[in-house]
Parts: sequence; C-alpha cells; structure tokens
Amino acid sequence: MIPAWIVEYAALLGRGLQTTLIILLVSSVFGYLLAVLVALARISKNKVIAKVSLFYTSVTRGTPLLIQIYIYYYGLGSLFAQFPLIRGSFLWPYLRDGYWYIVFALVVSMGAYVGEVIRGGLLAVPKGEMEAASAFGMTARQSLLRVRLPRALRLLLPTLAAETVMLLKSTAFASTIAVIDLLGAANVVRAQTLQVYEPLLLVAGVYVCLTFLIEALFAFAERRGTPVRRSA
Repeated sequence: MIPAWIVEYAALLGRGLQTTLIILLVSSVFGYLLAVLVALARISKNKVIAKVSLFYTSVTRGTPLLIQIYIYYYGLGSLFAQFPLIRGSFLWPYLRDGYWYIVFALVVSMGAYVGEVIRGGLLAVPKGEMEAASAFGMTARQSLLRVRLPRALRLLLPTLAAETVMLLKSTAFASTIAVIDLLGAANVVRAQTLQVYEPLLLVAGVYVCLTFLIEALFAFAERRGTPVRRSA
C-alpha cells in the first residue's frame, strides 16, 4: 500500500524530479561541450591558452563545489542586485533565480573535471592512427574531429559514465539555494509531515534508479562503439 504522504505530495515530488532531470540534462550537454574545449586548450601549443586553461581547471577542481555555488549565488547574485540597470533588464528574472546559478556552477565544474579526463584520452590516442589520417589527406582539424576526438571519447566512455553519475549526485546541491529539485521537494515533505527518514529513502531510491539508467545508456553506447570481431 502506498503511504498517504506520497499520494499527497506526489505532484511536488514529480516537479522536483523534473527539475533534477532538466538540471542534469542542461548541465551535462553544456558541461561536455565546455570540457572538449578545455581539453583542446590544455593540449594547445599556444602557451597562453594552455596556462589559462590549466589555471581554470586547477582552481575549479581545487575548491569544493558547494563553495563555488555559494560564491555564484550569494556573491554574484548580490552584486547584480546593486545595479538598477540590471534589475530593470529582462535578465533580472533569470539572474535572481537560483536555478541558473546551480546550472552555471555544474557546467563550470563539469568542464574542469571532464576536460582533464578528455585531455588524457586525446593524449592516449595512438600516433599511428593520426599518421594514417594524415596519409589519407586529412588536415589537422579533420583528423581531430573525425579520428582523434571520437576515438578518445570512445575509450573514455566508462569514465564519462562515472562523471555523469557524479553530476547527477551534484544536482542535489540545488536544494541549498532554494531550488526545489528532488531533494528540495523531499525536504518540504519532511518539514510539513514530520516524516524524517521516509522521504530521504524515497529520494535515495530514485537516485539509484537514475544511476542504473545512466550506466545502462553508456554501456549500450560502449557496445555500439566496439567493433565486433568475426571469426574466419
């Protein structure tokens, strides 16, 4: 039998789950795009670009994500509020909403962590494959987009799955800045029903299911990307 509090707060929990999934989707898409750019910057022959990207990854990975979120939300958010021009602009409804700060923080964090992972993958691509691409007449850009980057991402699929799971768990920080994600909805239920553990156990179960789903999707992609060897 379904507990009464689940039936009563099902809509709230559903909206919280939807918010969590949207944050995960948006952050992962833009986070992976940023990570590719960071990885390319890290291996760039331009020393300025390489040093700037190294500074970015070092600072981002060297500070706790929760502190970064607080700096963006309470620091930048308070700074923006002091400018009447910003408060009167069409951007203010977005700049005062914690939702966009958590997305921004996750994208920045994802770019730093996954960027270093992809950098390692790019360096691990055998030189013979790049020489073969050059022999086929590909330019450096074409060989990067058609050979080196796809090959690196294929090698890194298990690691990228783990990073995506970590991103999923990091979305729970949204509840610390008044965003009603899945954990935030559970906290509302706990406050209004005095159910201490049950909502948290429900949320934990949902996160576990989402983790299994993410791992299954990456495993499927890994199987599709692995060539099948046929016996002679």
